[in-house]
Amino acid sequence: MTQAVDHLVQHVITTRFEDLPSSSVAAVKAFCLDTIGVTVAGTAARYAVEMRTAVGGWGSGAEATVLGLGDRLPASAAAMVNAFHAHNQEFDCVHEAAVVHPLTTIQSAALAYAERAGGVSGRDLILALALGVDVATSIGMAAKTGLRFFRPATAGVFGATAAVGKLAGLSAVGLKNALGLAYAQNAGTMQSHVEGGPALALQMGFAAGAAVRAVDLARAGLPGPHDVLEGPFGYFRLYEGEWDLEPVWAELGTVWRITQVSHKPFPTGRAAHGGLDGILQLRAGHGLQADDVARLFLAAPPLIHQLVGRPAQADMDVTYARLCFQYVGALALLNGGVEVGDFSPERLADPRLHDLARRIELAPDGNPDPNALAPQAVTAHLKDGRTLRVDIPHTLGSPERPLSREQHLAKFRRCWSCGAQPLADEAADRLIRLVDDLDELNNSNETVTLTRPAAR
Repeated sequence: MTQAVDHLVQHVITTRFEDLPSSSVAAVKAFCLDTIGVTVAGTAARYAVEMRTAVGGWGSGAEATVLGLGDRLPASAAAMVNAFHAHNQEFDCVHEAAVVHPLTTIQSAALAYAERAGGVSGRDLILALALGVDVATSIGMAAKTGLRFFRPATAGVFGATAAVGKLAGLSAVGLKNALGLAYAQNAGTMQSHVEGGPALALQMGFAAGAAVRAVDLARAGLPGPHDVLEGPFGYFRLYEGEWDLEPVWAELGTVWRITQVSHKPFPTGRAAHGGLDGILQLRAGHGLQADDVARLFLAAPPLIHQLVGRPAQADMDVTYARLCFQYVGALALLNGGVEVGDFSPERLADPRLHDLARRIELAPDGNPDPNALAPQAVTAHLKDGRTLRVDIPHTLGSPERPLSREQHLAKFRRCWSCGAQPLADEAADRLIRLVDDLDELNNSNETVTLTRPAAR
């Protein structure tokens, strides 16, 4: 009997680089660079030092690099640290329909595994990343219920394992074993999201590290459970509850999910971006200023309310604040944007921001799709009696409203400049050129080398 996982396994092991359309290759390049940038920026985020201190004591072996710092760790540990850094500022790209941050887990695991192996060709890396995204997002898109577990990690571990398994040249049985061994390590609770602590990003790290370990175990000959998607105790039954894979299979291999991934223009939960986009449109189109606003309402799908509808608090942790639309909406109203530096203790305690936050309300709009992030609408009621409204059918950074190349590179350079260690502008320039020509690159380790501080 063919199991659901067989569809994904065959897709991974039979697809060649030549099967990828040029649009998919271009998308991989863009989001590869974006993910490197946000990973570097994440080295300076709160809890990053504590996390690296703990992981640094778990074993020896200078196999793979912590991007932006140059520290060398065992490959599974480097994958874990880099994925934590990539997600800890909520700046990493997202596939909205799947509700998955695919490159955070997939690229972190793939680069670490490739570095330990002495590097892979740019074409092999592109193919592995594209296939990993297909696997993770296919699982996410098949879910028909709202988030019960933290899907970026629980679906992400399958995508990361598929990418690493592709680089390792696993057979169909080997990849099924690896996916089963990854499932044996799978975890990701939404309680971390509700409370807004660092365990949320740690779950992404756990998934990336688990992918490397799963492939290593499979290569050593350890079998894993095979019916990991639709088995009696498989992923969909336990983690999602309701699912439909037929639409996914109909598009697998013809619609490349990497082309559907969205950039994040702001370092906040993606669920907040529609409202931020609306506020900035009102500022640009109507000259809206913070002092003009009596009340501001965001009407959005129920998932938006679940993810970022939390109230602003006087003693918010930084992770909680990134997922609080009242706070980030106040930032956008006051400053005309949201930046990495807006989550310092001083900003989090700013009374003017808290006064603005109390005037912001997020209301579910009754959208029946439990995984929908759009459409949204922002309505501002002004102190002079006027009402301004903007509808957001597609959020900035989505494939329908993509960032320009200039915006994409500007974000990368901002991230590059705010890591824990100074990195040379010339290295950023070289990395941009290298990723632009990634399909011509002989060794993927060249990308990693450029992220090391000069002193290393």
